[in-house]
Amino acid sequence: MTSPFGRYRNAEAASTHLPPPSYLLASLKADCLNKPFAQRCHDLATVIEEFPAKELHAIFPWLVENIFGSLDGVILGWNLRCLQGRTNPTEYNIALEFLDPGGPMMKLVYKLQAEEYRYDFPVSYLPGPVKVSIQERILPECSLYHNKVQFPSSGGLGLNLVLNPFEYCMFYFAISLITQRNIPLTCHVSTSNSAYFVLVGRYLKWFLPTEGSVLPPPSSDPGGVPSPAPRSPAVPFTSYGMHPTSLLKRHVAHQPSVNADPASQEIWRSETLLQIFVEMWLHHYSLDMYQKMQSPHIKLEVLHYRLSMSSIHHSSPAQSSYQALHTYQELFKPTEEHVLVIRLLVKHLHAFSNSLKPEPVSPSAHSHTASPLAEFKRIVMPRFVQQKLYVFLQHCFGHWPLDASFRAVLEMWLSYLQPWRYAPEKPVLSAESQPRSVSEKWAPFIQENLLMYTKLFVGFLNRALRTDLVSPKNALMVFRVAKVFAQPNLAEMIQKGEQLFLETDLVVPPRQHRLFVSPSFGGSFLSSRTPAITDISFKVKSHVYSLEGQDFQYKQMFGPEVRNLVLRLAQLIGQAQQTAKSISDHSIEATASQSFFSWLRFGPSDLNGSYTGNDLDEIGQDSIKKTDEYLEKALEYLCQIFRLNEAQLNQLMLNWGAAQDENGKKQLPDCIESEDGLILTPLGRYQIINGLRRFPVEYQGDPELQPIRSYENTTLVRLLFQLSSAINRRFAGSLETLCTKEGFLGSFCRYHLCNPGLAEKARHSPLSKQNLGQIRQPRVSLRFLASYRTLLSLLLMYFIASWFCIGPVTCTFLLFIGYLFYAVLMTFFSEKRKPHQS
Repeated sequence: MTSPFGRYRNAEAASTHLPPPSYLLASLKADCLNKPFAQRCHDLATVIEEFPAKELHAIFPWLVENIFGSLDGVILGWNLRCLQGRTNPTEYNIALEFLDPGGPMMKLVYKLQAEEYRYDFPVSYLPGPVKVSIQERILPECSLYHNKVQFPSSGGLGLNLVLNPFEYCMFYFAISLITQRNIPLTCHVSTSNSAYFVLVGRYLKWFLPTEGSVLPPPSSDPGGVPSPAPRSPAVPFTSYGMHPTSLLKRHVAHQPSVNADPASQEIWRSETLLQIFVEMWLHHYSLDMYQKMQSPHIKLEVLHYRLSMSSIHHSSPAQSSYQALHTYQELFKPTEEHVLVIRLLVKHLHAFSNSLKPEPVSPSAHSHTASPLAEFKRIVMPRFVQQKLYVFLQHCFGHWPLDASFRAVLEMWLSYLQPWRYAPEKPVLSAESQPRSVSEKWAPFIQENLLMYTKLFVGFLNRALRTDLVSPKNALMVFRVAKVFAQPNLAEMIQKGEQLFLETDLVVPPRQHRLFVSPSFGGSFLSSRTPAITDISFKVKSHVYSLEGQDFQYKQMFGPEVRNLVLRLAQLIGQAQQTAKSISDHSIEATASQSFFSWLRFGPSDLNGSYTGNDLDEIGQDSIKKTDEYLEKALEYLCQIFRLNEAQLNQLMLNWGAAQDENGKKQLPDCIESEDGLILTPLGRYQIINGLRRFPVEYQGDPELQPIRSYENTTLVRLLFQLSSAINRRFAGSLETLCTKEGFLGSFCRYHLCNPGLAEKARHSPLSKQNLGQIRQPRVSLRFLASYRTLLSLLLMYFIASWFCIGPVTCTFLLFIGYLFYAVLMTFFSEKRKPHQS
């Protein structure tokens, strides 16, 4: 079998009228249908090694789409998200080798990079906020888009980004996580073991190394690639980061070539890779957040642009605004896989940033000796990640379903909050294994990320108050958050950050000065370093207002409002522990009630059993124990964080205990008692919706009229009902007279003929009282004789008696005497006990 290289050379010698690149592309497309995966990758590696950049230029866009899939998600490509080593080890290893940062694909990228080729990427496939801002001629803050927007000759839609090969390849790689999120997986896939997840980790370790420098590209030209020549846009851009004139002058008219600064060549690929990952994975938020992040003068610029465009195209400005609104209101729904990849990014960036060596003692020495990579490590988290990650987390906290899948978002958030976990120094192991105290050196990080700790913690509290904490997975999430925030010294540093923000001696920084504090400002970090701000309080205020705006009303994490939420959560934890215990006790009782002797007893089955189902019923006693441990430790940690004393908790539990009824079950939902029974109040409806209280789900009508059960004989039920009704009609007065008598005879008759339990059940249920009086009348009930269990028990008794030569009549008399003795004892000891009707 000949390779594409050999066929291409033969075709070039035989016919020169066919363009060689077109024939090479057609040959490779044919190989995708006819050759196995391993052979295709080998041929591609050969083509990349042997062919010149001019001919590889024609196949590059097809190859990128063939590997990473199409932008519309129709073409899966190699389906890296589902490719795993345990299921397809051969293809998995070959794909990783081909796409490795030092593999054939990157060699192709650098080969094309050296010739300064450019490729078009449609703006319509960018994340929503970026797409609409570019379509409305608002330049995004990220420098990734500067000098890259290409307008169509006729104007209007059809905007493209002009990207170099490295950017084009990484755009496709990053956005494939989003475009293919709705594709159903044919089998269970472990995200952390997929080829895509592994490649993300390899790219991060290669281009953002924690040790050493970034490896240069394998080419003779170490300089890299110059930026594209400045383009004159048909309509000038504004920016939602600073004044449009200064931004236009800085980034469009006078942006220098990358080659002009040799020092920047050390990390230009690192900065580009990080910007692409952040823009494609985190730049998703709603219209409200988008407008909040714009300064007032930018809103005027956008309105002025819409008015000018509407006058040109004779369309109303409201129509343009509506289209933008419609685009933003399409809520982005991240997947669990998406969140896990972002967590991998966050963990690596913490390690990358913490690998920065301590600065020299002399500040002047630092300004001259700091390498571009060291400078990049210093500002990588606040400038590139902080703002977009905060908005992304807010979106997840507000829109993620109230189920256990939220654990992925939770762990990603907790990973960002704990940069000390990824510091190079190792924790000191102690015999007591006590949690390490958070060092004071992390105070600046906590203060400059105050909202990440405080506002998102309040958001988690609101979620936890609406979840079922009896579930072990939900209990584990509360435990994880409480454990993280209870680390020694962390709560004190958060409280100090709040105090710095609430100081009133400084003037609040104006909104237009966000340049000093907005870490996401997009120019290359080598240009115009942010002036050092010595006032810590000013930095904290700037952080909060840059993310939330000047009109933001801050809610203190250690204020009375949040403290009340914590107390409500503590009460909910106590309720969940009681519920788990009652479920455990109910499960044990249910198991014991299935014993052989109880199966043989006479009397009706419990036809009115209520359902107290929970996932613990199916998981077992071990999970119930785990849930109790999680909740107990979570409550202990919350007491440490918010300094809740024992008296407060005792009072809280006392209030909860006072709400218990005599059976130790939950109090009924809030109701109003009327002539027709119980009526739910708005508070009662809220309690039922949130699972705080509930009515017992059981049959509340006449026991004689309830549906025929599967363990009853239909014919016997109907015959015995007619017989019981005839007896009750004939002797109704006599039965009532007997039950009203005092003494043992009256008690004995009431035990067999009355059902006082119905009145108690009616009090605990929204049951109409219309027919309750009729149900309470003394009457004979023979329905228990229609039960297959009762009939089988009687037959078994007669069969055993026949072994001892006891006849049916004698056996019946003995059974009657035995039951009479049992009934006398039950009447003597407890008249309130549930009756055994006969």
